[in-house]
Amino acid sequence: MALLQLSEPGESSKKQAVKHAVGIDLGTTHSLVATVGVDGPLVIGDDHGQSLMPSVVHYQANQITVGLEAAACATHDPLNTIISVKRIMGRDAAHITSLEQSLPYQFDNSKPSVPQIITAAGNKTAIEVSADILKPLLERANQALDSIDGAVITVPAYFDDGQRQATKDAARLAGIP
Repeated sequence: MALLQLSEPGESSKKQAVKHAVGIDLGTTHSLVATVGVDGPLVIGDDHGQSLMPSVVHYQANQITVGLEAAACATHDPLNTIISVKRIMGRDAAHITSLEQSLPYQFDNSKPSVPQIITAAGNKTAIEVSADILKPLLERANQALDSIDGAVITVPAYFDDGQRQATKDAARLAGIP
């Protein structure tokens, strides 16, 4: 998607730089990145041509795996494989208590305002996990478009201000302009 640059009358003869923007669907189960080109919308795939990326992160002491590889780890290492992190974005410990029993990983609720997920790589907040999901999507976009100048990340209509802000914080942490 090209960002529009407005100019004053008479300035049209100046060559203007093209700016690229992307749309990111940071989903509960899958995520993707897309742009609009001359031929219309284009979903940007990975090196293997896969458009959808599972919204799953697997943490080991010295390695972070995201996507299909991470999803494969869910059966043999569920405590370090984070799924459905979007469900806890922007939530405090009181909101997460009801979800804890349906999620395979464990929480450190010693800081009630910012619950942390216990992993082999240390405790992680939902914002940090979401940023780890956004990073490979940003890489895809930068490879396909050389660089991007902005992004729009979708959130559900029911997200409150805290959840929206947590999504913005994750984008900043991932390095999205």
